[in-house]
Amino acid sequence: QAPFVESGGGSVRAGDSLNLSCSGLGRPLGTFTMAWFRQATPNEREGVAFIDWSGRQTVYADSVKGRFTISRDYATNSVSLQMNSLKPEDTAVYYCAASILRGISDVQDGGMDLWGKGTLVTVSS
Repeated sequence: QAPFVESGGGSVRAGDSLNLSCSGLGRPLGTFTMAWFRQATPNEREGVAFIDWSGRQTVYADSVKGRFTISRDYATNSVSLQMNSLKPEDTAVYYCAASILRGISDVQDGGMDLWGKGTLVTVSS
């Protein structure tokens, strides 16, 4: 009954790229604000990328600007995170999340409604 399934994580070297995918499971995502969060420590979860319902507005954490790109594909009911120039400090479990009602300007500090189980990204130097 998980709302999403995340895939695309793995172990890579610094400077490599990965593409994460978040697919809806029996639930349309097209009207939701979507986001990718990451958790490197048990007590801290960071929002790294957000995308609005139209797919035209995005917001990124300063730590990933210029390297990560979030996008969505309505035909496949999915959201992706293209990660380039990966660094060891990007190592974390990455989670797909959705806000059913809130817009992109209201969710950057958390408050998402739906969460996936996460996919692990490990970047070695």
